Amino acid sequence: MSVDELGEGLGAEGAGAQRIFQALSSQVRRKILAYLSHSSLTAGEIASRFEMSKPSVSQHLSVLETAGLIASEKRGQFVHYRMVEDSLVNTLNGFVQDVCPVSRPLKRESKTLKKTRDEA
Repeated sequence: MSVDELGEGLGAEGAGAQRIFQALSSQVRRKILAYLSHSSLTAGEIASRFEMSKPSVSQHLSVLETAGLIASEKRGQFVHYRMVEDSLVNTLNGFVQDVCPVSRPLKRESKTLKKTRDEA
């Protein structure tokens, strides 16, 4: 069953589910969520972790934000992104990331970054 078929016939609720599944279907977007698991980051900080153009990273951030998985806040000249913590999807995704060998180190990096920022 495709993501499109999953959302068919459910109206607005199905469209929201479809956006979430599409957002989580990308490994890059799942990695971004892992990076944001403990700390907010600017778009530039996120982009520096990937070997792709900044516009491509911005597109991934837009997909995550449209799905309601992350939120952005403009502070001065920078846009900071953070995970939407009260999202059931993010709670489940966090659990999956704890057991995923790709995401586990990224979550550790996020936790270390948060600790460093908190101490500063």
